[in-house]
Amino acid sequence: MRSDRSTAPLLLKIAAAAGLLFLHLPILLIFVYAFTTETRSFQWPPPGFTTRWLAVTWERPDVWQALMLSLKVAAIATLLALVLGTLCAAALSRARFFGREAVSLLVILPIALPGIVTGIALRSAFGLAELPFSFWTIVLGHATFCIVVVYNNAVARFRRLSVSLIEASYDLGADGFQTFRHVVLPNIATALLAGGMLAFALSFDEVIVTTFTAGQQQTLPIWMLQELIRPRERPVTNVVAMAVVLVTFLPILLAYALTREGEDTAGSGK
Repeated sequence: MRSDRSTAPLLLKIAAAAGLLFLHLPILLIFVYAFTTETRSFQWPPPGFTTRWLAVTWERPDVWQALMLSLKVAAIATLLALVLGTLCAAALSRARFFGREAVSLLVILPIALPGIVTGIALRSAFGLAELPFSFWTIVLGHATFCIVVVYNNAVARFRRLSVSLIEASYDLGADGFQTFRHVVLPNIATALLAGGMLAFALSFDEVIVTTFTAGQQQTLPIWMLQELIRPRERPVTNVVAMAVVLVTFLPILLAYALTREGEDTAGSGK
């Protein structure tokens, strides 16, 4: 029996494999150099392999300080994004008013602009407000683009959610909070979780906006950038980079799986 699914041409397969190799080979090299015995240069092939840099990295207090700062910033920025992004999505997906599309454009603008433009704008705004650069200026800077990620996921799910379900909930005597908790939230939960994971991953490895809003503080990506310029122990930077790849890859993978599994909402076909 002949299959309806046609196979891709050989040249297309080769081109796809070459594209994937081009994208991921530099990442694989990071993993290799994290275990090299060479400490001064990126020599290829590596003269030898060792696991000692894992222990050295573990004992570096500056790495832990930068890591904890990045985790705290990403967590709080993601929490702010979940609240504000969900509220924006709920308002813009249901309400009809003059200038609705313009407001939607303004919401997504921070992630569409180059990071350096956003960074300069935030630095100027903090300067005019006379806010000293601190942990909270980093959080506010990261929240500007994290909100967009949550908003994009939530607004798509809100638009697939049948209005008849919400109306039926009100007809049965539920108030606004009960309707949100028992009807709306179960249908948008996977979209919010996926958006939150993507926002966390983006915040965790953000460099440009952080450079303009951090002052003297060092998140993990800023620490890595400075270590590349003035390295103390070059393989340590590669070990940290390897950890960052793993930390950011897992939330993105989970977000992808959740987005695919949660495409259908209750009542969306009615």
